[in-house]
Amino acid sequence: MNNKQIPYKIYLEESELPKQWYNVRADMKNKPAPLLDPNTRQPMTVEGLSEVFCTELARQELNETDAYIDIPQEIVDFYKMYRPSPLVRAYCLEKALDTPAHIYYKFEGNNTSGSHKLNSAIAQAYYAKQQGLKGVTTETGAGQWGTALSMASAYFGLDCKVFMVKCSYEQKPHRREVMRTYGASVTPSPSETTEVGRKILEEFPGTSGSLGCAISEAVEAATSREGYRYVLGSVLNQVLLHQTVIGLEAMSACDKYDIKPDVIIGCAGGGSNLGGLISPFMGRKLRGEADYEFIAVEPSSCPTLTRGKYVYDYCDTGKVCPLAKMYTLGSGFIPAASHAGGLRYHGMSSVLSQLYDDGLMKAVSVKQTEVFEAAQKFARVEGILPAPESSHAIKVAMDEAIKCKETGEEKTILFGLTGTGYFDMVSYQKFNDGIMSDYVPTDEEIANALAKCPDF
Repeated sequence: MNNKQIPYKIYLEESELPKQWYNVRADMKNKPAPLLDPNTRQPMTVEGLSEVFCTELARQELNETDAYIDIPQEIVDFYKMYRPSPLVRAYCLEKALDTPAHIYYKFEGNNTSGSHKLNSAIAQAYYAKQQGLKGVTTETGAGQWGTALSMASAYFGLDCKVFMVKCSYEQKPHRREVMRTYGASVTPSPSETTEVGRKILEEFPGTSGSLGCAISEAVEAATSREGYRYVLGSVLNQVLLHQTVIGLEAMSACDKYDIKPDVIIGCAGGGSNLGGLISPFMGRKLRGEADYEFIAVEPSSCPTLTRGKYVYDYCDTGKVCPLAKMYTLGSGFIPAASHAGGLRYHGMSSVLSQLYDDGLMKAVSVKQTEVFEAAQKFARVEGILPAPESSHAIKVAMDEAIKCKETGEEKTILFGLTGTGYFDMVSYQKFNDGIMSDYVPTDEEIANALAKCPDF
């Protein structure tokens, strides 16, 4: 255990900003299963993926041999506006919990988008611009990804069309208006503007929507327009790759002060922030250089890892995207309209699914009232109002710290604080008013959704 005084906030120098992304697949003994064409069920090629995604992003998606991929200088220069982000020692939280544990969090909320999502949004917008495209389409759950992509698209002069999950569109009008301020068009999903949206509305009348629905609409909108491509804010290998700037900075800051995390925790929806935080540390574990305990935290309302099945499934409700082998609840699973909109995806990143299946990380699910209790306590002592998604990690980090109090262990805990919750006040209001409820899907609901997964 490091005994020297650690600053409240550890900042790296601008010169220490990562110049390469880290590709954990290069160090994985068991590689993630390949994406499959939904029609032929053969592995996707760069050419096939390029019909939907930017060509360079398609290459990154399929690259599992290069451990490090250079970050273009224009992206590095953009990162300098808000990176490196701080690694914070949560002294006040430690005191409030009366724990011998040392708690750190990597804070990703110091940018206009309010979250970690900008790390990949700017990269994807850059490659779209380099390809000479007119614009991009996407989906967004809680709105952080849509906000980030709107900002990145404006920076490069690209048109941006966002399909926002209906319940979030209604719960978070201010996030929607930030997107519009940056020039994006925002449509509640499912909508009548696409063929797949109309089909979903017919099958699920009155639905509050899901990320799977919004993805289907965004893909259709991209493929039906000349000069457009679809971009995704989580789940895909390319997104986890871009987000490794989080883990690379965190690891450098820890090394700088001889900090050795014992437990590393992140919230888990599609996997972008969790994968971004843990990948460089996981690389050390895979290479036998160090050992860590990794914990993925997901909502009980959408328990992909803890109650899902590890099979090939469609990445979207409309079944137009490639098939991915992942932990899934079924592409037709539409979770309750929980307040952590960014964690309402039915599947989990193929990379994280493989690591979890190999026993290299753990997963727990937590109820949203417990999450908001933890968020409130954190806000009162640490002075940051956390996003509901991030608060899942806070909840489990606090649980781990309390265990240390009970056992007397001096563990070092690191978690990802992926963004701020200042646009999530409707959620906080419902919690403060005592009208927030917990929803946990039944075994029958999950079984019915899983029954519709491809049979092969």
